[in-house]
Amino acid sequence: MPSITVYNMAGEAVEELELSEQVFGIEPHMAVLHQVVTAQLVNRRQGTASTKTRAEVSGGNSKPYRQKGTGRARQGSTRSPQFRHGGTVFGPRPHPYHHDVPKKMRRLAIRSVLSDKVANNQLVVLQDLSLEAPRTKEMLSLLERLPLNGKRTLMMLPRRDENIVLSARNIATAKVQHVSSINVVELLKHDNVVMPLETVRWIEMVFGEGLSAEDASARIADEFAAQLEQAEAETPVESDEEESTSTDSEEVESDEEESTSEEEQASEEESTSTDSE
Repeated sequence: MPSITVYNMAGEAVEELELSEQVFGIEPHMAVLHQVVTAQLVNRRQGTASTKTRAEVSGGNSKPYRQKGTGRARQGSTRSPQFRHGGTVFGPRPHPYHHDVPKKMRRLAIRSVLSDKVANNQLVVLQDLSLEAPRTKEMLSLLERLPLNGKRTLMMLPRRDENIVLSARNIATAKVQHVSSINVVELLKHDNVVMPLETVRWIEMVFGEGLSAEDASARIADEFAAQLEQAEAETPVESDEEESTSTDSEEVESDEEESTSEEEQASEEESTSTDSE
């Protein structure tokens, strides 16, 4: 079973994570990988290139000159392909470009790329990938602290984080995308892939356990909400203790102030009685 080192935001190794053999430890299938990449690039084409034939260009309604007696070749229209401004022969026409690839082949290609990234130490896993505020300088320092052995870096997030997106927007060698948009071309285009633990869990659920992207995202969201609730539940306890401590200290201070005021009053009364005598 393949394993990988998990880093924190400071670039320090924290633990060793065991990855799914079915997702990150297979032998890359090059034939399927080539077919999926070709299909994805072909499907990006719009197919809107178009040219006009001699019947579609404007002009050329009359015969340019008489049929006989000029010594020139006979012509019926100046919009024939051999004339300037004439029509195009066998030019491109709008038509769809589409290669359909089965779902199993697409997922096999993604598993092949991920396994290749792990084998070549091009996958970096973080405990958590988050920033308090959007700042490009902090993102650059983070990328410098991580063991990235290449220039292009793809960061895959389990949910959209505006701070991460804005911080990496001006970095030419870094790109941020949601894990549900994972595809073979982007994985191969970038030298390194950086992802937090939640993204690894999402990939293992989708490509290992066979869950749909929606179900995996919903489960990750539920786990994240549960963690937030647990953190919120732990926070008020500390605040209650602080409040009780502060209340106790205030009560002690008030008691001391009251005792001090009583002593002052007693001393004033004694001085008053002495003066009267």
